[in-house]
Amino acid sequence: MEIPAATSTSPVKHKKATKFDSFSENPTSNATPMLLYLINAVFFTAVYFLLVSWRDKIRHSKPLHVVSSSEIAALLAFAVSLVYLLGFFAHPLPLQEQEKEEKEEEEKQITLIKKKVQSDPIILLSEEEDEEIVKGVVEGRVPSYSLESKLGDCKRAAAIRREALERITGKSLDGLPLENFDYESILGQCCEMPVGYVQIPVGIAGPLLLDGEEYSVPMATTEGCLVASTNRGCKAIYASGGATSVLLKDGMTRAPVVRFSTAKRAAQLKLYLEDPLSFETIAGAFNKSSRFARLQSIKCAIAGKNLYMRFTCSTGDAMGMNMVSKGVQNVLDFLLTDFPDMDVIGISGNFCSDKKPAAVNWIEGRGKSVVCEAIIREEIVKKVLKTDVASLVELNMLKNLTGSAMAGALGGFNAHAANIVSAVYIATGQDPAQNIESSHCITMMEAVNDGKDLHISVTMPSIEVGTVGGGTQLASQAACLNLLGVKGASKVEPGANSRRLAAIIAGAVLAGELSLMSAIAAGQLVKSHMKFNRSNKV
Repeated sequence: MEIPAATSTSPVKHKKATKFDSFSENPTSNATPMLLYLINAVFFTAVYFLLVSWRDKIRHSKPLHVVSSSEIAALLAFAVSLVYLLGFFAHPLPLQEQEKEEKEEEEKQITLIKKKVQSDPIILLSEEEDEEIVKGVVEGRVPSYSLESKLGDCKRAAAIRREALERITGKSLDGLPLENFDYESILGQCCEMPVGYVQIPVGIAGPLLLDGEEYSVPMATTEGCLVASTNRGCKAIYASGGATSVLLKDGMTRAPVVRFSTAKRAAQLKLYLEDPLSFETIAGAFNKSSRFARLQSIKCAIAGKNLYMRFTCSTGDAMGMNMVSKGVQNVLDFLLTDFPDMDVIGISGNFCSDKKPAAVNWIEGRGKSVVCEAIIREEIVKKVLKTDVASLVELNMLKNLTGSAMAGALGGFNAHAANIVSAVYIATGQDPAQNIESSHCITMMEAVNDGKDLHISVTMPSIEVGTVGGGTQLASQAACLNLLGVKGASKVEPGANSRRLAAIIAGAVLAGELSLMSAIAAGQLVKSHMKFNRSNKV
């Protein structure tokens, strides 16, 4: 089905011209169809009367120039009707030219409208045209995915797709908002075939005092008590002088898998890649992909004749998956020169490892590796957290360490790091699926200063975040990044904003761990959730 071109809000409908229309517009006549029939009758009647009259005169040898009053009337009728008929039948040729000109003009208008739609998406389609497109989508004649490109209006495309979906499924989307969203901003980078957007409330925890700076941490969540609990942890940290953070590593990874005919051949490539003398050459090929991508290391692993190569590189303020993937592709193309028998199975062989719990991330790190710590004074533990240092230390050992070990946890030696990571990720436009490895965390608690105060730390080896690209450029998420002072690329040092965001997330996790563990130690967990996580609406 051909999607109709957009028209203006006040379309002009052209009526097809007819002979009768042209006759009425002829300046020599105002004839109507009934008048035309009457004139034809008068013409032929006059002709017939005159022929009969002249025949009788010829038979009886009477002069033809002598006419009676009836013959004069017939001659007048003949002359008048002849003028009308000549005026009518002489017009069809100009009429065809007029129709041709009107058709050409109409085609020009359609072409102009199509060009206008491409350059100015504000033009709206009429309801009739919308309805026709909706029917096309429902019947399968119009691909739903092509609406944005064909209509030139992303919001209109979403509305049409939404209506078609409701008709196909028979289900209402009344609770899903459509208005007040910039659909142009997600085209080609954030979401395909949108029909609306989900509203998630954003709460603020803080101020979080971290490395001498105060941060109000945005958290997008639907879990009651989460923001309140994290806020209490921030309060305890602030009252104790704040927390400090240390960045241990900063490097995104990608690990392609290649195959050779023998394990020996795979080992030869492994030795070449891990040889320090080869690194500069390989880095030269890798670094061509971006002015921010800089190769840091290559770690290889062999499984039979298959070789897994884990590339690690810096990526500036971007999370960096696309950047590192392009660099890896450059290296693979380069390696084919000396290893033409190398069969590239996939640019990602899961040795990276992305969006999956993996020991390699837990041990080697991925993204930003951060440690955050604080010392909470004894009086704050009692007054704000409503518990004592000894109880917290014992609970952390039996729950976060021993309990997680009994469960066979992989990177899950904490109370609820994923809660805070997910909430901040959604608020700031990160990839929520990377919460899996980004939430790898071990929480440590120890009594210090003669057992009076509490030392608490969180070690998070794989926080994967960015402040440019993806969802970070959306208005709401950009506003949350701006609140933290890390919106966009750093103008001081490449990667500074993304590293600061990782530290803030670790600090928020520290606050969340401190508060939740205190609630459990004080026996307040169930009570607080009944208060904040249950609706009283009937």
